[in-house]
Amino acid sequence: MADLTTKLLGLTLAHPVMPAAGPPVRDGEALLACAKGGAAALVTKTISVKAADVPTPNMADFKTYFLNTELWTELPPEQWLEVEYAKAKQAGLPMIISMGYTAEEIAEMAPKVKPFADAIELSTHYIADDPKPMQDAIRAAKVAGVPVLVKMSPFREPQPAAIAAQEAGADGIVAVNSYGPAFGVDIEHGGKLWMGGKGYGWISGPALKPIALRMVYDIAQVVDIPIIGVGGISKGTDVVEFLMAGATAVGVCTAAITKGHSIFGKIARQLDRWLDQHGYASVEEIRGLALKHDVPQMTKPPILVPERCTGCNQCVISCVYGALYLDENRKIRIHEENCEKCGLCISRCPVNALLPPEE
Repeated sequence: MADLTTKLLGLTLAHPVMPAAGPPVRDGEALLACAKGGAAALVTKTISVKAADVPTPNMADFKTYFLNTELWTELPPEQWLEVEYAKAKQAGLPMIISMGYTAEEIAEMAPKVKPFADAIELSTHYIADDPKPMQDAIRAAKVAGVPVLVKMSPFREPQPAAIAAQEAGADGIVAVNSYGPAFGVDIEHGGKLWMGGKGYGWISGPALKPIALRMVYDIAQVVDIPIIGVGGISKGTDVVEFLMAGATAVGVCTAAITKGHSIFGKIARQLDRWLDQHGYASVEEIRGLALKHDVPQMTKPPILVPERCTGCNQCVISCVYGALYLDENRKIRIHEENCEKCGLCISRCPVNALLPPEE
């Protein structure tokens, strides 16, 4: 077994997988279910000075992406302070309390959540490119005397925002929140809209992962505070990608909705197996590996390993330049003069019969 121990904000976690703020952590019972399902730490649903008026319907699953019109918690802050936080603390796990949104609101709530918080996460979903409101919110949260994380939105330029957050005293970054606005039409029921409220929602789930990975990768290059990667994580290899891109830990939301609270432990076990299979002794060994590589340049055709080829034909079908073909034994071959070095076939091959060239 690999060592999955993760150090985050002075806390020691059994592994790097935890929930992200959202429906799966809607109250104390839900947080306890996340702990039972194997989460290494807890993150609460975002609290503000009043409960949110959440429209209905507010969630829809389209498999490759997920739409939601969720806001912050629909429970009043008094209920969190008097009931839900204390219930969640029974799990015995570190707890990050998500808060929003303005500096004034955070200044009011931070002292109240202090007795329950091992760290505070600030949602900046409604803050534009001007960093001052975010920086003011960070300074307001710091009065609680616990580490403060800032959750970035995917439509902001990440590096300037992350630098501004660190300069204001942020102890960590969470990347990213959902993306949108986005729209969906139910074609089987007369074209009715899927979402309530204004009719559109925000994208999370698998479609968000490449954006989130890019945000983590960019942020990791300009700050020296830890990053929690969030966006489209549903399996162990997703965690590997985020850690290699520079994340210290990861948060899971949509997969906990679609697959249940047991997903946290399942992802951690998959991560453990992947590390074992690839000869890594710990999560620390893979952290930031992508940051050590130059951006690739492909000047030669891919390397072919015909003995691995199963004849599935996926690469041939998708080679728009007509460079690849299967021989009489259904083994991969190439017309090198036609190859444009696009690299698509390497990503398409399920058995590593096409490899990156040695440049």
